[in-house]
This record gives sequence, C-alpha cells and structure tokens, in this order.
Amino acid sequence: MISQSGSQLKMDQSGLVVSKVPTCKFNHHERDRKTLITAETMCGITGWASLDSRTPPPDGANELLHAMCERMVHRGPDSEGLLVSTGVALGMRRLAIIDLVTGEQPVFNEDQSVAVILNGEIYNYRQLRSDLKKRGHSFRSASDTEVLPHLYEEYGQEMVYHLNGMFAFALWDSRRRRLLIARDCFGEKPLYWGVFDNTLIFASEPKALLAHPAVAPALNVQALRQYLSFDYVPAPLSIYQGINKLPAAHMLTLENGQIKTAVYWRLSYETKEPVPREEEAAERLRELLADSVSMRLVSDVPLGVLLSGGVDSSAVTALAVRASSEAVKTFSISFAESSFDESSYARAVAKFLGTDHHEERLSANLAANLVGDIGSWMDEPFSDSSLVPTYLLSRFTRKHVTVALGGDGGDELFAGYPMYWGHRLAEIYARVPGPLKSAVIEPLVHLLPVKTKNLSFDYKALRFITGAKYDPVARHHIWFGSFTPEEHEQLLTPDALQASDGDVYRDARGMLAECDADDIVERMQNLDTRLYLAEDILTKVDRASMAVSLEVRAPFLDRRVAEYAASLPAHYKLRGRKTKYILKRAVADLLPPFVTRRSKKGFGLPVAEWLKGKLRPLARDLLSPERVRRAGVFNPEYITRLQDEHERGVANHRKLLWTLLMFELWHESFIETPRRIETSVGSRQ
Repeated sequence: MISQSGSQLKMDQSGLVVSKVPTCKFNHHERDRKTLITAETMCGITGWASLDSRTPPPDGANELLHAMCERMVHRGPDSEGLLVSTGVALGMRRLAIIDLVTGEQPVFNEDQSVAVILNGEIYNYRQLRSDLKKRGHSFRSASDTEVLPHLYEEYGQEMVYHLNGMFAFALWDSRRRRLLIARDCFGEKPLYWGVFDNTLIFASEPKALLAHPAVAPALNVQALRQYLSFDYVPAPLSIYQGINKLPAAHMLTLENGQIKTAVYWRLSYETKEPVPREEEAAERLRELLADSVSMRLVSDVPLGVLLSGGVDSSAVTALAVRASSEAVKTFSISFAESSFDESSYARAVAKFLGTDHHEERLSANLAANLVGDIGSWMDEPFSDSSLVPTYLLSRFTRKHVTVALGGDGGDELFAGYPMYWGHRLAEIYARVPGPLKSAVIEPLVHLLPVKTKNLSFDYKALRFITGAKYDPVARHHIWFGSFTPEEHEQLLTPDALQASDGDVYRDARGMLAECDADDIVERMQNLDTRLYLAEDILTKVDRASMAVSLEVRAPFLDRRVAEYAASLPAHYKLRGRKTKYILKRAVADLLPPFVTRRSKKGFGLPVAEWLKGKLRPLARDLLSPERVRRAGVFNPEYITRLQDEHERGVANHRKLLWTLLMFELWHESFIETPRRIETSVGSRQ
C-alpha cells in the first residue's frame, strides 16, 4: 500500500490506481455477512478521459481528482473512491443508503477491464443480477452498481435499454479505450461535461469541473438568454462557456478521439388499441404505481414521504402505507402566509392514512434569510422560487430520514398544470376580433388591481393575454417563464444581443417536432417532460435535497408508469378543466375526497412582497446601476424602472426581478471578474 495525501492507493498489474478514501468506518470483518445485503448509493461523480486514450496521467492526478470530488462532499459525505489510469480518471463521493462495505465504487467486472461509477439507483438490479448470473457472470458484492459492468459486457451500449432507475454513470472500457456516460430517461440525476485541453471532463455539478485548472468560468450569453426566458438553462447548454449538460435519456461515448451523443429513449403518445375502458385504465395505472412505489421503498436507512396534500404526493403516500409493514413517516412544512400554505391539507391526508406525520412551521422571513446563500450552492442561475421551500423541506426531512419519496412527474404525465387547458382557451381567444382584444380586453386586464398573493387573478390574466399573442411553444413558456422576446430587447445591451440568437424557443420547437402526439395538450405535456420537468423540477429537487444529503425518489418517473400514461387518450388525462382525470380516478378510493377535488396550489413564496421589503436591500445592491453597467450585459435603466414600478405597486414584476436577482447571486459566486463577462459577450458562440 502507498500512502499519499491521506488516501490509500493500490496499484494493480495494469498500472491502474484505485483509491478509497473513507470518511466513515468500515468493519471489514463483516464483509462476508453483508454481501447478501443490497447496497445502494446516491453520490456525486466526476472524472476525465483524454481524447488520446494513451495519454499518461498528469502529475498530481490523484490530488486533482480528490479536489474535484471535494467540491461535491454534500452529495456524498460518507466516502470517496478514486481511479486513475492511462487516459482516464474516475472519482465519486458516496452517500451510503444501505451497506457501507459492498457499495464501494468504482466497481469492476471479473478481470477489472470495465470500471463504473454511478450516481443514483438501479431499481431493477435484482432481476438484472439474477439474469446475469445465469449467463455466467460472477459478483463480488450485492451492490446495484455492480450490475452495470456485467450488463455492459453482455449488451454493450445497449445496456441502457435494460435499466429501470434514476442514474448518471460513467463506464470505462480499458480494452476498447472507450468512455461511456449516460443519464436516466427523465434526468433525475445530473451530468455536465466539456472538452478542455484535449480532455473530456465530466461531473455531477459544474462546481466540480471548475476545480480543474483547465476549466475557467465564463458566461455563455446564449445560455443566459435561455435562462431569462425559461427560468433555467435547458440542456444541452449550461450557463458556462464550454460546459454542456448531457440531456435526459442520452448517452455519450468517447472512443478513438471521437465524441458522440445519442438519445436512447423517447416517450411515445401513440394511443394503444384497443383503448382500455376507464375502469380498466384506472386499475392498471394503480397497479403500476403501486409496484413503482414498492420498488422505491427498499432501504436499510430511515425512509419517509414528502407530503404536500396534493394528488401526487398523497397518492404516493397512500400506496406506501399499503406496501409498508411499519408506520410511514411523512413530512411537510408550513408558512404563516395563508396564500402560500397548504399544510392543513397535508395534515388531513396524514391523519386519514395514519402516517407518522412531522411538520415544521416556518416564517417567510426565515426563508427570505436563505436567499442570499443560494448563489453559493446553485452553480447555475435558477429562478424557480420554490427552490427555497424545497430546500427547507429537505433540510427538515433529513433530520429524521435519509431517503424520501416524492410526487414529482405527476403533473407532466397526467396534465396537471392549468396551462394545459389554457391552450384550449387560447384557441378560443384567438378567434376574438383583434380590435376587441386591443381596445377592450387587454386594457381591462391592465386596469386590474395589482395583487401580490400567490397566483392572483390579475397576475394570471396578464400572463395569459401576454402569451396568447405567440405560437403555442412560445406561449407555453411565456406562461411558465419570465422575460418575453420583446423584453429581451429592452433588458440586454446591444453587445449581448449581437452575441446571441434571439430565437430562444428554436430548440423547444425542434423538440416539439419530434413528438408523435397530435393533441395540443399532449404535445405540451411532452415538451414539459423534456424541459420543465427535467431542467426545472428535477434540478430543483436534486440540488435542494443533495445540499443536505437527502435522497429523493420519484415513483411517477418509473418508465412503465410514464409509457402507460402517454398511451392513454388525451381526454383520459384532461377532461374539460378537470386535470389528472385518470390518475384521480385510480387513487380516489385511497384518499379523502377533498384531495381529488381541490385545485392545484403550488409550492410558492411571497416573492413579490419580499422584493418590496425583506429583500429590497439585497436586490437594490446586486441590481444597482453601477454593478449592472460594469458587467455590460443588462440595461441598468430598464432594471431600475422594473424595481421602481414594482415597489410603487403599479406592476407586479416579481418574476422578472427574481430572475435577475438569482442570476446576480450566481454571478457573484461563480464568475470571478467582470472582464470574463466582457470577453464572453464580445465573442459569438
């Protein structure tokens, strides 16, 4: 054994160096007894591969890989695993969910020619393991990760078709000198990559890439324009020049100096014939959801459910109660502000189902105090304000359990958002004569009193008429997002406009063209699954939960559930204004009646009021004309006008101002000097 920088390095006959750096104690004498216990982990992964695969490791490679892993300790506080070899380096930080010993990574095949690091869970690994054993493969552990190198031996890159789970993994085939990285179907686990100094570098979070000396943070102005419109940066872009996101359901290979990316799965909306009767569809859906929940209840650490009292989380809770032999723990947070609080619904569901319910009551002021810290742990700008309560709920939940189930995905799969029937309304509104709209309807909407309550009528009405002027893709994302294309022209400087493409919805239209649905609602569902779910909802949940080392599992995002939902006719999902029709029918007898009758509320915060009071000093400082002008990206006069109008109460600009504030918090933390921005703006991507 060679001691180096606190790590234990072991060199095998091929010259490969494997390092295990535990931050917890392993009882190696119990290895034989524990190999029958399943081992699952959430973690952060990182590493690199040279485009010339025969390149020897650079000096200090182990220390560098360790430093990159250190940037993600929050994702995996329990242990670290490193592998350094000719042409490649793999590193991971591990959050142990079941067995500490048999879950060590990297994992290998029998002759150690294939190595894998995994962030996530392979839920069907027991079936895969059984099949692989029958095919002659042998295993050293009971880890879900260890099925991956053997699955690769059997099926090559087509291994991804066999996986049911949430994952991002990196696999090194030393015989072919091939790196394979892949992401799960919906994008539950993140993966960033870029090529710097003839080396492909990857990681679960950008901050790990930024620890590499070849990677310097610089603003990608095209990604900025996407962020301003969507509230997040959609894959494959990231906010950094040269760093990309691997999109959900994609794999990337590096072999013979060539990098190739490919999609391996798409959700099809082709209606299966014969169409099942509603009773049959509801029953089959409940069976699939029950099995998905049951698969995600496997854990040897404390486990619970995040319960809001809405249909999705309540359905997951009810099915977990049915599948569990012990009382299910449920968790929620509450706020004093009534228009943002739905804790009474969560309590009622918990009482009805008999769960061991835990609730933490917080003030909005406490949440506001956390806003200034967002930039330090969100290494991309992200303006969904529900990030804050999601973080607070994750932090509270982590005090009691290590794993939690959530209801993410239900809205996208079963048409739960009001914007879906809004598209039907927009088609009717389009037939209203133009003069009537411009002379009567729009002026009346602008005369509505400005309210700051969550999703107030005046806010929804204004967003509706603003988006209704555009094509369906732009309309949909204007309803969801922040800045319209016209507002970009006012916000951005001439240099920033010149350095970027103004058609921010082009890629989204391309995604829509790939969808096989004809119905407008299903087409928007598909777009939301690929964009809003993957890049907003799942990013939010991943970052908020991983910041406190909590694993969150999403039963709705089982591929079988999603494919079945997509195969049902559109009117099974949205019937008139009744959202999630078939889902509500499937779980109605499991829940109290109010759950399937109440309207969607959302997980919001009083951002509009904060920007007038609690957050006003922070916003005025970060968005001051001097700072904005120095950066050279935004028009300071326009931002000042937004702030003045909002503070006087003549307009509700909370979406726009929050989006700008979140960008500035990120910029302050991750872009070192304004000079980097000026250089970036001056060079078109």
